[in-house]
Amino acid sequence: MGSFTFERLTGVPVVLNTSFNENEPIWCTPAEAIDCFQRTQMDSLVLGNFIVDKTNS
Repeated sequence: MGSFTFERLTGVPVVLNTSFNENEPIWCTPAEAIDCFQRTQMDSLVLGNFIVDKTNS
């Protein structure tokens, strides 16, 4: 389910995954977060003032 579908179904425009890691310790650095993002099926990653979106890459 894409984020736009989630918004249409729930009225909530954002999905926040608080358990970002995938069977690994919580990330401490941006590089670790990006590495996890690239290996998982997450659509987007917000990192400080940046939004990384797999659909645009």
